[in-house]
Amino acid sequence: MAVLVLNGGSSSWKVALYDDVAADARPRTEPLASAALEWDVAADPTDARLTVSGPSASSRGVQRVRVGRSADAVGVACTALRAAGADLDSLRAVGHRIVHGGNRFSGSVRIDHAVEDGLRALEPLAPSHNALERAGIDATRALFAGVPQVAAFDTAFHRTLPPVARAYPGPYAWLERDVRRYGFHGLSVAYCTERAAQLLGHDAAAANLIVAHLGGGASVTAVRAGASVDTSMGFTPLDGTMMGTRSGAVDPGLLVFLAREAATAGKSAAAVADDLDAILNRQSGLLGISGLSADVRALEAAAAAGHERAAFALELFARRAAVTIAGLMVSLGRFDALVFTGGIGEHAADMRERICAPLRFLGIEVAPAANAAHAGEGRIDAGGSPVLVIETREDWYVARECARVLA
Repeated sequence: MAVLVLNGGSSSWKVALYDDVAADARPRTEPLASAALEWDVAADPTDARLTVSGPSASSRGVQRVRVGRSADAVGVACTALRAAGADLDSLRAVGHRIVHGGNRFSGSVRIDHAVEDGLRALEPLAPSHNALERAGIDATRALFAGVPQVAAFDTAFHRTLPPVARAYPGPYAWLERDVRRYGFHGLSVAYCTERAAQLLGHDAAAANLIVAHLGGGASVTAVRAGASVDTSMGFTPLDGTMMGTRSGAVDPGLLVFLAREAATAGKSAAAVADDLDAILNRQSGLLGISGLSADVRALEAAAAAGHERAAFALELFARRAAVTIAGLMVSLGRFDALVFTGGIGEHAADMRERICAPLRFLGIEVAPAANAAHAGEGRIDAGGSPVLVIETREDWYVARECARVLA
């Protein structure tokens, strides 16, 4: 069945077309065609880098387009796919990666009015993602009238978190209100778990892994016996390790201090909340520390040219990731491999080496030559604990979920 998959990230929209994805397929099938729109969130928000791959060689390549990270980008991406020779007139389904399923959705579902009402209610939990993804549902409904749509949730893979890993040590009333750790990047982690097991010759249901999904958003997950048992992101995608523009975990007392400081200056509670949201989600992380960019490639170039804050931002990102990885080891018992994935994890060789350097005491060490020369996916370790780079295929995983739900 031909399936179109939409994947909206922190700084990107990715659209991929798959064919003949069966409900029991094993990773990994390449898409027939794909289009990716990427924005530098610190620069012009309407200047996107469009990368297209499809049947028509003349239409492949990279170009700049003027479009914001909004539902309008879906139409731009689909137009680019058609120009690249993709047949979008025989779709059997449209699949959507949805970041937050809350306590309502523990698995993929066919989208109807009740599901959309549930997605709307969950928007406050992932304001940077869920509203945009719901707009993507509206956009594809207009473009492909009558084609079934399926929602696949990043939080669903983490439904196996044990109670002790879900709970925040606040009032028990929080748990009664479902204020708990949900976890994110679940579609990526689920795919990487299956793919890592393939590469290592293991059974996915027995795999014990640490999966570091590092990109504009970043998280680390402990996978034991093929299931999520601990993860760095929490109630929202803001928690955990340092990210592109998000702070990750900070002392809650700092937020109380900033809120009181703003209240003393006469700001309303709503204004204080909006300010903190902007600071933590859009003005922190690599961008906030460097004052330059959220893009590791740009920061590495700037650091090489002597930009001290860029160098410090990279050092801090690596340290926070390494500390998170080491901390999650306690949830495994037995360790089969460390997996790097996501835009940074897949492509930033120097960052991978920085992260692994302080983890040698765990047997984690990359082979510098193999790491630097690495392209695609495979092992980059120096012969100790396996270290894998895997090209995440969230889109393929969503396409398979479509086949399973509509079977």
